[in-house]
Amino acid sequence: MRLLLISSSNVHGYGYLDHPEPSMRAFLGDARRVAFVPFAAHDHDAYTAKVRERLARMELEVISIDDLDRAEAIFVGGGNTFRLLKTLYDRDLLATIRARVRAGLPYLGSSAGTVIAAPTMQTTNDMPIVEPPSFTALGLIDFQVNPHYLDPDPQSTHRGETREERIREYLEENEGPVVGLREGSMLQVENGVTTLLGEKTARLFRRGEEASEVKPGVFIRR
Repeated sequence: MRLLLISSSNVHGYGYLDHPEPSMRAFLGDARRVAFVPFAAHDHDAYTAKVRERLARMELEVISIDDLDRAEAIFVGGGNTFRLLKTLYDRDLLATIRARVRAGLPYLGSSAGTVIAAPTMQTTNDMPIVEPPSFTALGLIDFQVNPHYLDPDPQSTHRGETREERIREYLEENEGPVVGLREGSMLQVENGVTTLLGEKTARLFRRGEEASEVKPGVFIRR
């Protein structure tokens, strides 16, 4: 499998998909026809039009997920993860996408699209605005991802849970590591090797262990 899992399409100081564009180009190579999944947004047509215009600047053609057989890659965009996963279940697409990617179709995900590459969507940041039939996601990787990961701000007067505390709560009830993927970072999976791309480190959480930092270019071990 070949995966490029982006923390966020929008990065401070950059336009939409500007920051990950070099990595996307390198990842896609000669592939030009990309099936886009807009289901994390409410207005599928507007979202698709936005992505079509942006990817056209990369000489890429955006086609419908209903035309998956013609696709040379698939891109699952960000938005609300609950809505995304529910729609994939409702349209009976989850198993189809999983099979195609496992057979070699390159997969790009951003934010919610990155979350659902994991075994479950349980480490999303989103509100449950709809209810999917299951939290089980694509399972293309064997660890969880928390995109848009935020470090605790020691100057903040906010007394709610930090992102790290929420991930530790997840690990109290679930096995398997969680990667806190900061904005401006990506995970690339090729030939079973997972590598952190970007300028920032990632936060790696394992049950019963202290969290650790993973540097860019380093293989993330389960």
